[in-house]
Amino acid sequence: MHPMLDHVRSALFLPASNARAIAKARTLPCDMVILDLEDSVRDADKDAARAAAQAAADGGWGERLMAVRLNGPGPSHDADLAALSSLRGIDLIVVPKVETAEYADVLARRLGKPLLAMIETPAGVYAAREIAGVAQVVGLIAGSNDLAATLRLPPDAGRDGLTLALQSIVLAARAAAIVPLDGVFNLLDDSDALEADCLAGRALGFSGKGLIHPKQIEVANRIFAPSAEEIDEAKALIAAASGGAERFRGRMIETMHVDAARRALKRAVPA
Repeated sequence: MHPMLDHVRSALFLPASNARAIAKARTLPCDMVILDLEDSVRDADKDAARAAAQAAADGGWGERLMAVRLNGPGPSHDADLAALSSLRGIDLIVVPKVETAEYADVLARRLGKPLLAMIETPAGVYAAREIAGVAQVVGLIAGSNDLAATLRLPPDAGRDGLTLALQSIVLAARAAAIVPLDGVFNLLDDSDALEADCLAGRALGFSGKGLIHPKQIEVANRIFAPSAEEIDEAKALIAAASGGAERFRGRMIETMHVDAARRALKRAVPA
């Protein structure tokens, strides 16, 4: 696992072809920036986006992780592999529409970098357990939009129709001790709906969320970090625990609850 990946609450996708967005991203409080070479970049701009990503990799990203999402199989994919395999400034490679462990393994060996595999199709969901077991795969990202499309969900289905797929992604990631990240939320001007979406993702077990606009960062960072109340509760539980099953604030706790409290404190943002 990447040493910082477990702390990722917010992963901001932005087109690698957008120089202004890249410059702004260096100042934003997101935990990871994902420069996109795939869906957000027009075919005519692919070469320019690839060159921009190469330049941006050397620019310094502070404490943010820097990742690049490459294109799927095709001419752009081959050019991406040639360009990215020699870059040192990239922490992670995001791979779209992964459907087999074999594909992830081949890419990992060629690129020599940790991979975040996007699970975006029914076939990917069914293979998620094997994909998560590939040595260089350090996380799974739920591709919610593509999943909804390939499952042929109606436009107003919300998350309900995705529940099994999303939970399967979390299960596969947790079984392999890697990180699951929730998919993006498309409504840019509805912060309440975004908050509800983040809360639903956290309730399923996701560690953080993919984002498509800087205004979404604050909500994701807040929801996917332990609250002040959770931190106080965790500290009190750890202090009270003496081993074995025992009573704490009206409920029974044991070692697994202490471990969960310690994990929460590790994810807490320093005051």
